[in-house]
Amino acid sequence: MSRTYVVTGSASGIGKATTKRLRDQGHDVIGVDLRDADVTADLSTQEGRTALVTQVQERTGGTVDGVIAVAGLVAASPVTVGVNYFGAVATLEGLRPLLEKSAAPRAVVVASLAALEETDEGLLRQLRANDEAAALKEATRIGTETNAAGSSPIYTTTKLAISQWVREHAKTAEWAGAGIALNAIAPGVIETPMTLAALESEEGRAALDEGAPSPLNGPAAPPAAPAALLSWLASEENTHVTGQIIFIDGGAESIRRPELV
Repeated sequence: MSRTYVVTGSASGIGKATTKRLRDQGHDVIGVDLRDADVTADLSTQEGRTALVTQVQERTGGTVDGVIAVAGLVAASPVTVGVNYFGAVATLEGLRPLLEKSAAPRAVVVASLAALEETDEGLLRQLRANDEAAALKEATRIGTETNAAGSSPIYTTTKLAISQWVREHAKTAEWAGAGIALNAIAPGVIETPMTLAALESEEGRAALDEGAPSPLNGPAAPPAAPAALLSWLASEENTHVTGQIIFIDGGAESIRRPELV
């Protein structure tokens, strides 16, 4: 049966691969991005978030079966805070009323294995408090320094925060109680424009391998791999998986945290 999906970050990387996969399966997909999308919206701004919800509602008549929030940035910049956390939350919360009208509503967001890296306590506190102005100030304080893999505490902290948000909200009356499965995936290294520079340098590949050792099938997965997982989590077949952060990392998380069961 054909379903209606919204995929943010649809113009490139994991979002593009997910959009293609769903359309190839015969589903109606509304792609959202800064360009080359059905809905053009800047999710770092309140105006863009409002435009997303308004245009999706107009295009669908008010019902959406699946929301897949992929849009994200790795830049050591306050704008990453706006997109990765507040933009993702606004997408999920803003489209939740449309999901409630579906017979099998599902939502998934892209987190990251990078959430296991060093994070910033001050930024995390403001993200969890849902104080965007204060969070942006914290990101400015952190500055633009990155590690050899091109990652910064701004990026890692936003990914930890969105993972925690999913765990906190998935079990609530507004989500599970309304029949909406809410999950996140946590990719390791994926072959996307965000990781290309690191993958092309010896130093960058070494840094990625240190943080994301991948004994299964090498240092980087193609976008098609997380796209397949996202598609299943957002499908009718997923009747009971919710509140989970599912790592798709070639085994890295199990190496980094072997004590967890």
